[in-house]
Amino acid sequence: MFVPFESLPPTSRVWIFQADRPFAKEERADIDRRLRAFTEEWSVHGMPFDTSFTVKFDQFVILAADETDQMASGCSIDSSVRTLKDLEASLGLSLFERHQVAFQTKEGIHLVPVSQLKEKFSDGTLSADTLTFNNLVATKVDLEQRWIVPAAETWLKRYIPDTVAKVS
Repeated sequence: MFVPFESLPPTSRVWIFQADRPFAKEERADIDRRLRAFTEEWSVHGMPFDTSFTVKFDQFVILAADETDQMASGCSIDSSVRTLKDLEASLGLSLFERHQVAFQTKEGIHLVPVSQLKEKFSDGTLSADTLTFNNLVATKVDLEQRWIVPAAETWLKRYIPDTVAKVS
């Protein structure tokens, strides 16, 4: 059953889906409408549970579920994936592309293919302090506290040359 995102407890589970491009205004309205309908009906083995969604930076869809009384099951998670795959198909975008990393720069959200990370850190385009989106966070409290962090505080540190890391 849909509840406002802000009212979910901090321990609520979150799933972050990064789009390969920003959403247009019309797309955003469609996403909101469709995800609201989905979260109104999202259930675990036919039992409703408190769920929600939010869209951040017009490029990230975040689903959330309060698992206090019951955990999301494989079937319930599959239903969320189907809904997001339907969104992908109708909007002509990707929400499941995991080979691009999002960074927050002065210009906005910048996506960098994983294959180019070492080069971007070496040439100074990115630094250890460049803010990145840690889409691996699992709870609402982690989303609030550890989602947007310097690259050096994430798995990306393996791509940062020692000389770059020490300068930052």
